[in-house]
Amino acid sequence: MNTITHILPWIELALSVIMVVLVLLQRPADGIDGSAFGGTGGNMTYFARRGAERFLFVATIVVAILLAASAFLALVG
Repeated sequence: MNTITHILPWIELALSVIMVVLVLLQRPADGIDGSAFGGTGGNMTYFARRGAERFLFVATIVVAILLAASAFLALVG
């Protein structure tokens, strides 16, 4: 368990950097152009994620779950 406590901060750092990169690579949603701040909201069309966009979306979810699990493990351990 002592080895995990020394390696876990590095794992969390790597996961957080990967998470930032994955989020920045994604295309912004059309509905976030100001509707949260009182704007009209623009074109609210639904689009299906395909190809690389779907991969980035799923990878972001997986990395977020791994980051949350590592943070919980650091809290417990």
